Amino acid sequence: MSETGSFVGLTPQDIHPWVAEATKRVRFGISIFPQPEDWRLFVRVVQEAEAAGIDGYFSYDHPQSRTDCWTTLSALAASTSTIRLGTAVDCIYYRSPYMLARQAADVDRISGGRLILGLGIGDNVPEFRRMGLTFPPTGERMRGMVEAITIVRGLWSGTHFEYKGEQWSASSGDGFLGPLQEPRVPIMLAGGGEKVTLRQVAMYADASNMGAHEWIGSAVSSVDIARKFSKLDGYLAEVGRTPDSVLRSQFTMPLVMAENEAALEAKMSRMPQDVLEWCGDALFAGTPQETIAFYQDLVDAGFRYFIGNILDGDYETITLMGKYLVPHFG
Repeated sequence: MSETGSFVGLTPQDIHPWVAEATKRVRFGISIFPQPEDWRLFVRVVQEAEAAGIDGYFSYDHPQSRTDCWTTLSALAASTSTIRLGTAVDCIYYRSPYMLARQAADVDRISGGRLILGLGIGDNVPEFRRMGLTFPPTGERMRGMVEAITIVRGLWSGTHFEYKGEQWSASSGDGFLGPLQEPRVPIMLAGGGEKVTLRQVAMYADASNMGAHEWIGSAVSSVDIARKFSKLDGYLAEVGRTPDSVLRSQFTMPLVMAENEAALEAKMSRMPQDVLEWCGDALFAGTPQETIAFYQDLVDAGFRYFIGNILDGDYETITLMGKYLVPHFG
């Protein structure tokens, strides 16, 4: 392949097993921000989440915030056995698509086939600047997403691959050691844009991910969610896919739990107030009963997978997720 366009196998023709499991149960994943400085503590927290029935750990891609996502996932891949490991989400501009394909395939192999590749076009302008990167216009970043997926899938295809696009070029050369997972590493696309992003989900992805904050899709009300899912279903029909072929996942940023109202109030008062204010509608804080009701409303709206973004140090919330949410919805 020598120019931007379709690639054989780019649109999934089946339902990935990880996606299909949504017909049986609602699952929960976690993301910790910022990720712990103490690696031994970090590994232990994720191991405990795995033991509690948490389905996935998702690493953010903000290199300025302590750790690199692929270094993190490599360490977790070697120290866990069943929990899914993903990015929420990898910015396609922070490394070349070739290196993204390389690092992602390595994590999938180290983990024995547990990777979920979450991708986004990037939105943190100051971070781009600190990394010495140009922040392209939205349309260019959207086109870059198609190129990145084309290159990653092409390099993973097991066949000779050549590509020269508007933004990137790549070649498999004499071969490329791909991932282990069958039938493929699932791709999760972030955002709720109704003109382009959700169309790209239908064309290229196994999962969508959105939340209430404008950076994660502006899916605030039940009306917003219904409209976005209706758009997604229409795009899926256009490419010959069924609604259940894409897992609808939601990102809560952050999720804060405590056993009772008094403990919750005390915990919230200790958290960085500027962070809580910035998160706005994407924040949810509640007792176990309130949190179950919150997620039940989202299940009723059509979501089947939830990623709770945990603020560093609030490991109690992870424990409470395993104690209350996993058994209630599983």
